Amino acid sequence: MLVFEIVMGHVLITDLFKEFVQTQPRRGLLSNGSNNYGSQSTVVLDHINLEFHDGEMVCILGPSGCGKTTLVRIIAGFDKPSAGTVYIDDKEVAGPSPNNIFVFQHSGLLPWLTVWENCCLGLRNMKDKEEMASRVQEYIDVVNLSGFEHHYPHQLSGGMQRRAELARALVVNPELLFMDEPFAGLDFLTRLKLREEIVNMHEFLQKTVLFITHDIDEALVMADRLVVFSDRPAKVKVDAKLDFPRPRDFQAESELAGLRKEVYQELGVHFAL
Repeated sequence: MLVFEIVMGHVLITDLFKEFVQTQPRRGLLSNGSNNYGSQSTVVLDHINLEFHDGEMVCILGPSGCGKTTLVRIIAGFDKPSAGTVYIDDKEVAGPSPNNIFVFQHSGLLPWLTVWENCCLGLRNMKDKEEMASRVQEYIDVVNLSGFEHHYPHQLSGGMQRRAELARALVVNPELLFMDEPFAGLDFLTRLKLREEIVNMHEFLQKTVLFITHDIDEALVMADRLVVFSDRPAKVKVDAKLDFPRPRDFQAESELAGLRKEVYQELGVHFAL
């Protein structure tokens, strides 16, 4: 039976602004013979104010390149804002934390390690090896990979690799779990199955999850909260709490169907296409 240390995951984002500045040489030289350099700035996040509550599954949508990944990198402490602040559980984020775990678009499993060995990585400093082994096995069971503990990543399907990554992330009991398009490259049926598994897992484990996706229906089916960004520089166009029961049915829930239509329109596409 899984026993959890209480880990919070409240996120408060206040007036967050991010600008990238690049220094570029101009053509020619100055009169003193030195190079003439100029700078070009790109505003990515334009004064973002958001709040995510403990245990929420937050899906973040927006056009490609609008700043979704930049936002979660700042929340995780891997990047710094140009202005504004991010707080996790009332503490200002000043840098990376082992309590913030990423699951990326492409497999991050170490290919020379088995599923079991990959899942042990975050617990390698535990002194009680029996407890470590018990925790690893329990999370491998949670993601339905029992029997594949000693398989290498190349021996697993794409969906199984994603589940192994989830086990590796969850075994350290993270404060926040970041999932940056984790279903990229998976076939449609595998994607649907993993979507269902992650929703069920989230309801059981109650971790705060920030999930980046480009799939509107996926976000509406999975999320407790939905955030939609505009094109760059990103502003919050939609911030909606989704209290609809699961499994969700766009035809049965008129309010959900209306939100779906609104999100498609905000992103400049028609849902009937």
